[in-house]
Amino acid sequence: MYEKFYGFSEKPFNMTPDTKFFYPSPKHEEAQNCIIFAISQKSGFVVITGEIGSGKTTVCRTLVNKLDITTKVAMIFNTYLGRKDLLTAILEDLGIEYKSTSKTHLLSALNKYLVKQAEDGIDVILIIDEAQNLTSSVIEEIRMLSNFETETEKLIQIVLVGQPELRQKLLLPKLEQFRQRVLLQYHIEPLSYAETRGYIKYRLLKVGSPYGEIFTREAIDEIYKYSKGVPRLINLVCNHALINGVVYDKRKIDVEIAREAVRELLRNTGMDSLNIKQDIIVSPQPTAHSPQFVQET
Repeated sequence: MYEKFYGFSEKPFNMTPDTKFFYPSPKHEEAQNCIIFAISQKSGFVVITGEIGSGKTTVCRTLVNKLDITTKVAMIFNTYLGRKDLLTAILEDLGIEYKSTSKTHLLSALNKYLVKQAEDGIDVILIIDEAQNLTSSVIEEIRMLSNFETETEKLIQIVLVGQPELRQKLLLPKLEQFRQRVLLQYHIEPLSYAETRGYIKYRLLKVGSPYGEIFTREAIDEIYKYSKGVPRLINLVCNHALINGVVYDKRKIDVEIAREAVRELLRNTGMDSLNIKQDIIVSPQPTAHSPQFVQET
């Protein structure tokens, strides 16, 4: 509703994981690089975690768009699946035909496909999003898929993506064998204050804002205080603020408009009745969070 008012080509702060708006922060690029490194190594699992709305799905979708024809990818988003359902979902996403739904036949069909791709010099990647919802028995089934291998390398590289609960789940004693096969883990931290400013400007430039400076410095302070650097929350409050800008006929989003957008969101979530700290932390230093390499056994 506000694109014409601000001269945008489209909405800059949609809630969907649109890859053309991927903001290459050091955190998100490092998450991608972890997956790329794992693909090149062809050994072990990769575990990528992050809070809700941290950009995990966008990282994966952007990566898939970068891969060339020598890589085939299956992406699973529905993780409330049983063991056999997961296998059929993988086969269907890879376009593998199967005549029987017995587990033995499904595994055989997948193995034949993987062997053929390896012979043709094609890598196969399985990315499972929202992996924190997987049961322990399904995670164990996924571990068994890593047994598809030659003498020197895995035939399928598996990436689990999920919320922080995924890491806690993988600490269960029954998943010890899975943990031993994890090549590396990476947790996507929220954006710093400086990165939040860059993120907002980047998205505005993408939709045709000449300088990407519609939001004042004070408005961004307010947005950062509310969002704490989580991209989805940044999108949410920025979108509300732009709508309010239309209502007040202001093409510059100042602190009052941003503050009103925050109040509206807090009311909608019932958070306005809580004691919300009002101090604005300006330019906090980002926390270094390097990938954790795990010795494969």
